[in-house]
Amino acid sequence: MMPKTKPSPLLPLGLAALVIGGSVGAYYAFVSKRSVEGLPAGATVLPEDVMVALSVSTEPKQWERLQQYGTPDSKVALDKFLQGWRDRFFTDKGYDFQKDIQPWVGDKAMLAWLPHQTLASGQAPQPGTPLASPNQSALVAVLPIADPAKAQEILAQPRLLAEGEVLERTYRGINIIESQNTSVEKNYAVAVLGREFVVVANDTSALDRIIDAYRGEASLGKIPGYASALQKIEVPRSFAQVYLNVPVAANVASFTSSQPIPSENLAKLQQTQGFASNVILEPEGLAFKGVSWLKPNSQKTLAVENRAKNMLKRVPDSAIMVVSGGNLQQLWQDYTEGAQGNPIAPFNPDALAKSLKQSTGLELEKDFLNWMDGEFALSLIPANPDKENPQKFSAGFALMAQVSDRKAAEASLQKLDESVKAQNFQVGEAKIKDQSVTKWTSPYGGFTVMRGWLENNVLYMTLGAPIAYQFLPTPEVSVVTDPLFKQTLPPEPNPNNGNFFMNVDQAFDRQNLSLPQLPPQQQVWVNAIQSIGVTAAVANDRTTRYDTFVRLKTANPVETEDQANPEGSDPDAGNEETKN
Repeated sequence: MMPKTKPSPLLPLGLAALVIGGSVGAYYAFVSKRSVEGLPAGATVLPEDVMVALSVSTEPKQWERLQQYGTPDSKVALDKFLQGWRDRFFTDKGYDFQKDIQPWVGDKAMLAWLPHQTLASGQAPQPGTPLASPNQSALVAVLPIADPAKAQEILAQPRLLAEGEVLERTYRGINIIESQNTSVEKNYAVAVLGREFVVVANDTSALDRIIDAYRGEASLGKIPGYASALQKIEVPRSFAQVYLNVPVAANVASFTSSQPIPSENLAKLQQTQGFASNVILEPEGLAFKGVSWLKPNSQKTLAVENRAKNMLKRVPDSAIMVVSGGNLQQLWQDYTEGAQGNPIAPFNPDALAKSLKQSTGLELEKDFLNWMDGEFALSLIPANPDKENPQKFSAGFALMAQVSDRKAAEASLQKLDESVKAQNFQVGEAKIKDQSVTKWTSPYGGFTVMRGWLENNVLYMTLGAPIAYQFLPTPEVSVVTDPLFKQTLPPEPNPNNGNFFMNVDQAFDRQNLSLPQLPPQQQVWVNAIQSIGVTAAVANDRTTRYDTFVRLKTANPVETEDQANPEGSDPDAGNEETKN
């Protein structure tokens, strides 16, 4: 590395024009040298230990469509969020994205989060780390150059730096210009990689790692399974694509958590290599096509069981939220393995099993899950208001599970009845629509549990408000026929191994559920969502596919690219200023 020297006090991107050169032929050099089939631009220059990589469209029309979604408040919040990012990477450096970057940048740019190298590998950074904090990730923007001549023309125009000084250095033959401000948060470094990319980072060591990948060292594009996983979710003209490096994220989560993940549990989490998803702007919301995959050498494999077929038909259309799947036992095993020691897991499965053991003397896996290896559905169903008999609970949970051994199920349920009797619960028989049910009533009132059989091998159990009458013996109207459900739940993959549906409007309506009030900065986004649907399937013993749809509120349906150009014409045809 050459020693640092102090250049003139002009913004460094002026140097980019000298490196890019002025010939149009440079564009063809860019295409032929590093355009990798199926990989997002920038994947070949991001290091393999990148934690999150976001490839996002630079097309103005795509961003215009995105800003049509939501409520007035969410649109304001989105504009503010986007302005913050523009300021961080461009405005604070003296550049306007639309005027100075848009004319020459490629159709997709890459944003990345790079944790400190030792932290990414699971070790604490040494004292003296160049980052402001060992917990802070460096932010990187990789901007592909689609029009070298236009880039030279714009970047050659100098911008004065408002504060601090600018230094110049060379690393592995690449010129780097970096700022040193009185405020560490405003530091940045810029480099031009050949005639292909302009890279901006808020940490100089992160830029060195980018250059290492550019010079041939391990990169995101070389991660095992990355390219083939992206092929499984490939769609034309996606708005964005996100990648999460699961092993790196697990290391960072362990180090930054107040309770580090035990090494044995951390090793289990790291058997998964990554998760990726394409984001598509649909007329009624955002569609996500996702995939997760295991490392090629992982000891863990996936059970290829896509058996979720009939259970949703038993759920009434009044359900606010539904989780269904083909094998409850397998789902629990998978969740337990992934959640052990995971600081962001929704709940601790070991704690739940231990609580059941302490309160009833029964073991969750041995006494219950052992025969729950068929289809299941867990639903949140609101109770119908009854002014004469007001309920303490406004909704109840209903679990429906197909059992493989009814005799074993009956024996375990009988033990459970005896256990709750010992805790002063009233346990007796009741009738609902001529159906016999077993009912527990809490000594404190209001809290009830009901259970029974829908068919010879389908057990149901409700908790909270009395809601069993809504689906006994079958629901009058099933959730699968509900218009919002059909408009939200993705039909693919098919066959599938499970679904998730939430009517967000109703779930966060305090007249339906007494959920805690969200902070205003979170509530504004929730208010913009109408419903969420997810369909998942195990593609093979190492790959899982997910399709998700987030149905958003919008005054006018968003026009898609195909709708705007029904005959497949070029949306930018005739615009002489359109970039290459």
